[in-house]
Amino acid sequence: MDKKLKEAFLKQVKKEPFAKKFGLKLVDMDDGYSRVEMKFTQDMENLFGMAHGGALFALIDEAFETASNSHGTLAVALNMNITYLSPPPPGSRLIAEAREVHQTQKTSLCEIKVFDDQDHPIASCQALAYRKGIPHPFLKKAKK
Repeated sequence: MDKKLKEAFLKQVKKEPFAKKFGLKLVDMDDGYSRVEMKFTQDMENLFGMAHGGALFALIDEAFETASNSHGTLAVALNMNITYLSPPPPGSRLIAEAREVHQTQKTSLCEIKVFDDQDHPIASCQALAYRKGIPHPFLKKAKK
């Protein structure tokens, strides 16, 4: 992966308001790959005291977003199919790894796996992105 592109993504995710709200951290990225981490905190619980599906979705979506956009042009989500496997323990660190498994000129198919810091599976997702073929807006701003 282009080093400047990777640095730009690391910087953008740190500034992203939604990522800040959930404590999402982009810890690694390469062509068609992303690793994002988040601590499961009490304010992410649902009314049953388990991780809210929306909190897990946020983690999955950030990994998908960065992996499918790793090639330097804008890609947007078309479809995501998530299977929740088990609830994470309170306070655990959650890791989402997204890997691109198929790419065409117009689409990107990713598989995203979520596990906790004890390597227990939490969720699995298959996601499809539409590749728009235009530069990332934050890259255009950086060049001005």
